[in-house]
Amino acid sequence: MLIAADKFKGSLTATEVAQHLTTGLRRAVPGLRVEFLPVADGGDGTVDAAVAAGFERRTARVTGPLGDPVTAAYALGDTVAVVEMAEASGLRQLPDGVFAPLTATTYGTGELLRAALDAGARTIVLGVGGSATTDGGAGMLAALGAEFTDADGKPVGSGGAALAALAAADLSGLDPRLAEAEIVLASDVDNPLRGPKGAAAVYGPQKGASAADVVALDAALGRYVDVLGEAVGVRAVEAAQAPGAGAAGGIGYGALVGLGAVFRPGVEVLFELLGFAEALARADFVITGEGSLDAQTLHGKAPAGVAQAARARGLDVVAVCGRLALPPAELGAAGIRRAYALTELEPDVSRSIAEAGPLLERVARRIADDFLVLRRPSH
Repeated sequence: MLIAADKFKGSLTATEVAQHLTTGLRRAVPGLRVEFLPVADGGDGTVDAAVAAGFERRTARVTGPLGDPVTAAYALGDTVAVVEMAEASGLRQLPDGVFAPLTATTYGTGELLRAALDAGARTIVLGVGGSATTDGGAGMLAALGAEFTDADGKPVGSGGAALAALAAADLSGLDPRLAEAEIVLASDVDNPLRGPKGAAAVYGPQKGASAADVVALDAALGRYVDVLGEAVGVRAVEAAQAPGAGAAGGIGYGALVGLGAVFRPGVEVLFELLGFAEALARADFVITGEGSLDAQTLHGKAPAGVAQAARARGLDVVAVCGRLALPPAELGAAGIRRAYALTELEPDVSRSIAEAGPLLERVARRIADDFLVLRRPSH
């Protein structure tokens, strides 16, 4: 049995999901061989998944999205580092109920990248998602040595709105180690930087942006692109339309232009790092899942990647989730034979979240009864 599930956001880490499922399965089938490989798609939980797969957890004190110091983690394995931008610049680093859509900065993500370089990393997977920011990665690049100034030659302020005053950009001071490193932009979204499908329009409201804020941020990002185009050439303009440029408030764009990053689907990158193919080759049956199985799951999320790969090997896949919002036909098309939602056992969502661990153990028993336990025919 291979358990390759993502986190249940706000409730359980991917490792905790696997542990509770294992407990329930072994109660039903003592001695069952279970292997678990927590998975992620580049967003929240990516560092945890890497650590569970054997990477070393490192921490650094960096600048949070509001400018206050925060402690952020990254994962290191030999010369490969996994950096999760949400650790430094994510919504989870904001106080409850506090948003700063116009001023939140990615400066701390740049500091976290520098810490990874200082630790000897020469390949860095930058997982993006769950950001509190819409600054196009300008803060990240500033932390790594870039300069962004206004018409008076003074540094522009923090956050996306400040980019409206941008007059000049100088990337010549970027940390020279970046040119020798391989930077992989790992994301589950392929949005461009600007426009109706861009960083501000699609994701700004999730970060507290009003309709007027979205317009202002999109225009400021346009100014950012124009100025970078003047500084480094047409590639900066072209990159604004590249897949992944709009990821995590446009930090994808900053990574593509300033860091020379290569965009790859987060699931694909993480599966390689975590040794998923090897684990799958040992499996007879697969359990995947995440907090909410919904339409977004089918577009680059970890459970969809797990199911696709398992189906290619002819393996049965079931999914566990807190909430299920996909009909059986769509689950089947994705390669998921059946899904088990915690809300089937506990309809009260708040209680389902609070009791997710014990509920998962009960779900595991149901999976065992449905698929693993051989029953005598009744007479």
